[in-house]
Amino acid sequence: MKKIKVLTFDCDGVMFDTEKANKAYYNDLLNHFGRHSMTPDQFTYAQMHTVDESIAHLFNDPKSYEAAQALRKQTGYDPYLKYMEIEPGLIPLLEKYTGRLKLAVATNRTDTMNKVLKVHGIENYFDLVVTALDVPQPKPHPDPLLRVLDYFAIAPDEMVYVGDSELDDLAAKAAGVPLVAYDNTSLAGDYHIKRLKELENIINL
Repeated sequence: MKKIKVLTFDCDGVMFDTEKANKAYYNDLLNHFGRHSMTPDQFTYAQMHTVDESIAHLFNDPKSYEAAQALRKQTGYDPYLKYMEIEPGLIPLLEKYTGRLKLAVATNRTDTMNKVLKVHGIENYFDLVVTALDVPQPKPHPDPLLRVLDYFAIAPDEMVYVGDSELDDLAAKAAGVPLVAYDNTSLAGDYHIKRLKELENIINL
């Protein structure tokens, strides 16, 4: 691997613990229409996919899908931002590498990502934020990571991507970008870490 120039993060499960927020968000949608709360498998799906894909998964007929989308657009995600918890070690890591590396986000979130960064006061750390709205196809397709590579005009081995899901693993492989698997030993990954601070050891290799 060449000298790392860009450090790119997934959002949910990496930068933030979003379990409480996303469970509340999707369960409120389901419960509004008299449906049961998510099963563990449904939640796992929702944590990895875009909001449109997740709602289609939870409301799998056209009429209920349209009704759920209308409610989602009416209520928004703002009430659930308070449930998001920033991962320990993220801000010290961003502080350490600001000005030394380019910092980016590549996520399957859509219109909520920039607000998440702003509410938590970390939007100014990032040189680039790529959401599912910015590319033809979201993860597991490589498009988000290819967008980062193109933007900074770097080779795949000049970046590492920190992700925690199978979709992150597949996207990184397809883009040729080394994956740092965060707190998920089931992923192949090129590196595995339990804490974000451990990224320093990989960057310094």
